[in-house]
Amino acid sequence: MSPTQWDFPVELCCRPMAFVALTGLDVVYNAVHRAVWDAFCANRRADRVPISFKVLPGDHEYPKCRSKRTSYEWYIPKGILKTGWMNKHLNLVPALVVVFYELDWDEPQWKEKQSECATRVEIVRQSLQGRNTKVAVVLIQKKTPLPPGEDVIASERAAALCNACELSGKSLFVLPHTDHLVGYIIRLENAFYEHAQTYYYSEIRRVKSHKEFLNKTTHQLLFVRHQFKIAFFSELKQDTQNALKNYRTAYNLVHELRAHETNILEIKTMAGFINYKICRLCFQHNTPLDAIAQFRKHIDLCKKKIGSAELSFEHAAWMSKQFQAFGDLFDEAIKLGLTAIQTQNPGFYYQQAAYYAQERKQLAKNLCSHEASVMYPNPDPLETQTGVLDFYGQRSWRQGILSFDLSDPEKEKVGILAIQLKERSVVHSEIIITLLSNAVAQFKKYKCPRMKSHLMVQMGEEYYYAKDYTKALKLLDYVMCDYRSEGWWTLLTSILTTALKCSYLMAQLKDYIAYSLELLGRASTLKDDQKSRIEKNLINVLMNECPDPEPDCDILAVKTAQKLWADRVSLAGSNVFTIGVQDFVPFVQCKAKFHAPSFHVDVPVRFDIYLKADCPHPIRFSKLCVSFNNQEYNQFCVIEEATKASEVLENVTQGKMCLVPGKTRKFLFKFIAKTEDVGKKIEITSVALVLGNEAGRCVVVNWQGGGGDAASSQEALQASRSFRRRPKPPGSEVHWDSVAIQASTMIISRVPNISVHLRHDPPALTNEMYCLVVTIESHEKTQVRDVKLTAGLKPGQDANLTQKTHVTLHGTQLCDESYPALLTDIPVGDLRPGQQVEKKLYVRCGTVGSRMFLVYVSYLINTAIEEKEIVCKCHKDETVTIETVFPFDVAVRFVSTKFEHLERVYADIPFLLMTDLLSTSPWALTIVSSELQLAPSMTPVGQLESQVDKVVLQTGESASECFCLRCPSVGNVEGGVATGHYIITWKRTSAMENIPVISTAITLPHVIVENIPLHVNADLPSFGRVRESLPVKYHLHNKTDLVQDVEISVDPSDAFMFSGLKQIRLRILPGTEQEMLYNFYPLMAGYQQLPSLNINLLRFPNFTNQLLRRFLPTCIFVKPQGRLTDDASIAAA
Repeated sequence: MSPTQWDFPVELCCRPMAFVALTGLDVVYNAVHRAVWDAFCANRRADRVPISFKVLPGDHEYPKCRSKRTSYEWYIPKGILKTGWMNKHLNLVPALVVVFYELDWDEPQWKEKQSECATRVEIVRQSLQGRNTKVAVVLIQKKTPLPPGEDVIASERAAALCNACELSGKSLFVLPHTDHLVGYIIRLENAFYEHAQTYYYSEIRRVKSHKEFLNKTTHQLLFVRHQFKIAFFSELKQDTQNALKNYRTAYNLVHELRAHETNILEIKTMAGFINYKICRLCFQHNTPLDAIAQFRKHIDLCKKKIGSAELSFEHAAWMSKQFQAFGDLFDEAIKLGLTAIQTQNPGFYYQQAAYYAQERKQLAKNLCSHEASVMYPNPDPLETQTGVLDFYGQRSWRQGILSFDLSDPEKEKVGILAIQLKERSVVHSEIIITLLSNAVAQFKKYKCPRMKSHLMVQMGEEYYYAKDYTKALKLLDYVMCDYRSEGWWTLLTSILTTALKCSYLMAQLKDYIAYSLELLGRASTLKDDQKSRIEKNLINVLMNECPDPEPDCDILAVKTAQKLWADRVSLAGSNVFTIGVQDFVPFVQCKAKFHAPSFHVDVPVRFDIYLKADCPHPIRFSKLCVSFNNQEYNQFCVIEEATKASEVLENVTQGKMCLVPGKTRKFLFKFIAKTEDVGKKIEITSVALVLGNEAGRCVVVNWQGGGGDAASSQEALQASRSFRRRPKPPGSEVHWDSVAIQASTMIISRVPNISVHLRHDPPALTNEMYCLVVTIESHEKTQVRDVKLTAGLKPGQDANLTQKTHVTLHGTQLCDESYPALLTDIPVGDLRPGQQVEKKLYVRCGTVGSRMFLVYVSYLINTAIEEKEIVCKCHKDETVTIETVFPFDVAVRFVSTKFEHLERVYADIPFLLMTDLLSTSPWALTIVSSELQLAPSMTPVGQLESQVDKVVLQTGESASECFCLRCPSVGNVEGGVATGHYIITWKRTSAMENIPVISTAITLPHVIVENIPLHVNADLPSFGRVRESLPVKYHLHNKTDLVQDVEISVDPSDAFMFSGLKQIRLRILPGTEQEMLYNFYPLMAGYQQLPSLNINLLRFPNFTNQLLRRFLPTCIFVKPQGRLTDDASIAAA
């Protein structure tokens, strides 16, 4: 039996399409015919009708049609379905034969051409005798035909041609060879498709007509056959719904057949074919659940129909093929748009197919293990006369025999032997690996990592059985990582055992050593005797000897491997193998732990290396070395012990490098850090443990970082979650789980032995030279040298603070923006023990707010560490936060000469500028002087002199100044007129004489200036006396360019009598002044209201007396009439 026997026939798996034969086309020598053929078959799009075209010669011999039966009474079928039937209707018997003939309607030799065409049609009919195949004629013409009815000659000749060829008008077509050839071809195709539909419909009716002659007793096979044929013809007709319905009926009829050992294979074969068709159509109809349900039903019905026990491997092969075929259908449907899910995807079916292929392999191994003396039968019972079987699923030595009794048992026996011997030549592993590979690809696609890993292990084992050890190792190596990370130790052990066999059989030294190391470790679930064997083999390899063979290996493979190992021993190659253990679990565990997270540079750095062996016997190492990120320390951290290769397994537990199983061993290391590493992190980059020596072979077991392997993180997590109390180890022994890896430490500077004190008077005032006194005192026992001071604003704060903070050592000069915010490396000199030095810093802060200042002192000192003198750089820093505040608040007011608040001032009329200076400093302030810098638009009235010179203000005290100003007329200015600046020069009262004073400029507010038509002011004494004359003079000044008509009246007052014009009307020329003189006579003492002056401007009706009263006094103090002596005393005052 060939290994492809179980593959489904091509004609079963393809999409059935109507078969149309094209005759009369010379596609080799005739360009027109070639163009017609290319239009039919080249670049067929999905929207064109499903037709299979084939060019055949006109006299082609089609399969002969057998004579029709008139009765089935004595007919006994020999099988269900002939092996050539599907192919016959797909590729041999056409539904339509098309005769192409070049003939134009205006052909001069019409009669001769017509006769020749009729002859060709007749030849085709003779070839198809007895079949219902349709015949059509296509005339290839050079001219484009006229519309129907317009060409009378064409109509007449078409009718004559139909009569001559005995065709109906629907079977005659015209194909003009023009630029629109493809369009005409598509129309022809559609017409051909209709003819084909008619043919297949008639075939279905023909098959159905046979049913009435059948009986259930002797014609059970025919019921299945006819139902299958009806379904297949329906598919050819593209009636998939009816095809599915008939296939389902045929499937049920198959399972109604009486099954026996002699026909079970035929039943299963046909059931598999029909099931394939049903599932394919269900997927095509987008009903995947129906397909899955049908397949499950199919498997349930057939999985126990094993047949002959001696050929049970055939059943496994058939089951495997069923699952594989369904997986292929499922995958094909997905590619066409079906959506699968993680729990229902083709991978499960490929996996099951692989399972049955493995079962087939096992059954074949048991049933086909004949002795070498058993020869293949001659003649071959599996050969047939034609080379193929007549019916699907039958045995070649008893074709067409349907009896349940074996007529020739000996022949049966020989046939079974031939099948068994053929099965031995099948490469089962190749089949299994292909199926597993398909399943892995599906599970990878649908993100099922565990299923993928599980199947990859099976693939690796199959490669092992197939003796392809390289691929086996590659796959097993890939999945080991997953099983390690998830802690599947039993599975990992099994995989490692297979991998160790592969590496042994290939004599791969490094892999053999690595797998041995892991199989001896704590992750391995092997028994101690197996571990002891592996440990012994490992030592043999390290001693440059051949290891013993692994158990259960193929004998021939072992012999080949022993030769390879012998070659390895004789060849002088590289004897040092470095194995990184971060990705697997070796039999030695390692943890590195620094004693502290940081060490001062004047203290030795100490750390421990903990080792623990998990192998069955004590084992001795030859070297332990630690590597750091700074390789200069590596030389100080090596322990080495000279051993012979034969001593590795000696039961001596006293050696420095001997590890006892289950016991934790601690090794202490120390070294002196380099001063240039201060501030740097020292990391252990790797720990290396050397097993063996260079005389034989040595293995360097290398841990990255501070130790730990692939299982360490999981074990640490489990330990942290465990509530079990750890048993206390005996004596000084350390419990392994209690040791935590600490693979890095910081080297920090020596502890400084100096004191740094800061003295200052907070808060700082804006822009002042704030003094900060730094006192440095040495408490070292020896002289310190190269003392340097760095002071100023601490880096990392707001950039605005950096721009507005300036530091200097010289307080006699004001800092400007060129001064830095931080002074670095200010030399202080050397300090003797106990010596103290002071440095004054001056800080100028341009904005208010909190600032953090840094004072950093560094120095060098000689010190001894373990009899080695080193130069240490020590440093100490202090930080202080200083608040900066405003020294004072300045309030500015504009008032009239009567000290009334002004919202606006009037042009050329004097007004007062009042300044109030309020001290907000917690310290006393000395106001050195003040200055008023007026804008060009303002002029002073009199001299501008400071009224607060040398004034000392305590907290909360204030000082005020008053300045009389005048603003000339400037017209309308939007936003008001600038006044100028008020500059205050000040310093702390407590500051030294040489500290510069600070000038603070206050920008005065703008003022709105208005023009008035008439200004009035009064000259009168500061007081009056009862019954004494009080002269009052009013000055009226015309501020306009117009002549003013002014009405003046004086309202009397109860406190005064007066003489003068009580009411008058006068004119004042532009820019001139008019004086009005009155004598008031006081009648009562005290503050008395003066007679009020009322002015009415006829040209400016808006000029009111209310505005006038801002310039004129309304009251005066009147003294009582007294004696002369009183007058003299008052005058003196």
